[in-house]
Amino acid sequence: MTMMANLPEVVSREEWLAARKELLAKEKELTRARDRVNAERRRLPMVRVDKPYTFDGPNGTVGLLDLFEGRPQLVMHHFMWIFDIDADGVEHPCDTGCSSCSSAADQIGNLRQLHVRNTTLVAVTRAPYEKLAGFRERMGWTFPWYSSYGSDFNYDFHATVDDRIAPVQIFHRTEAELAEAGMPWSESMRGDWPGISAFLRVGDEVFHTYSTFGRGIEEFHNGYPHLDLTALGRQEAWEEPKGRAVPLGLQVGGPALRLPDEYDA
Repeated sequence: MTMMANLPEVVSREEWLAARKELLAKEKELTRARDRVNAERRRLPMVRVDKPYTFDGPNGTVGLLDLFEGRPQLVMHHFMWIFDIDADGVEHPCDTGCSSCSSAADQIGNLRQLHVRNTTLVAVTRAPYEKLAGFRERMGWTFPWYSSYGSDFNYDFHATVDDRIAPVQIFHRTEAELAEAGMPWSESMRGDWPGISAFLRVGDEVFHTYSTFGRGIEEFHNGYPHLDLTALGRQEAWEEPKGRAVPLGLQVGGPALRLPDEYDA
């Protein structure tokens, strides 16, 4: 086991309970703040989706409305793919997806609890469907997964950013806003970006209600909600208190993050 330092103080059960109650008050504040933010999220305006997007799936080509599977709500994981780029700048899809997105996908289990709450979950990726299907089978995943390859969908919803095709928008910021925030746009930032979007169906009309990127999707990665309950936490370099556990490098984009079936190799 990894050597640990700066561990929690050992106290009596009574002292632990007193400290726990102090933290509980702060947790309740956080819960109430989360409820307020969730309410504001539900109050966001929505945008009608008029463009006739199509996706390739196990039953051929379908439209955005079909992804709902008859339910009124749709949650979509924008799953990044790995591409090789030749000397002419032409992208060639590899056989595997992004390891960070795969970490999130590996935690998508039985969707029953979403379905009974009138919500469908799918993943959408800018790669040919045959690539997705092969990788999905390798990983043993069962969630619905569709290809947006060859369409405008990823660019319109900023899950793929390429200034040669569409205006730059990352984390809901324009190119000018990115520069002002100290994150200037560069060609190295071209490509897929992970995110999650939500849609609402009203009759046969589809509306875009929400999208999030960056740390907005971290709860779906690496078991973070469970790890945040533990004494060692996520075991990442930025966490407090310092020195408790050696960073594992398993964070999103981390050097030790692998595809899910490679950890046992």
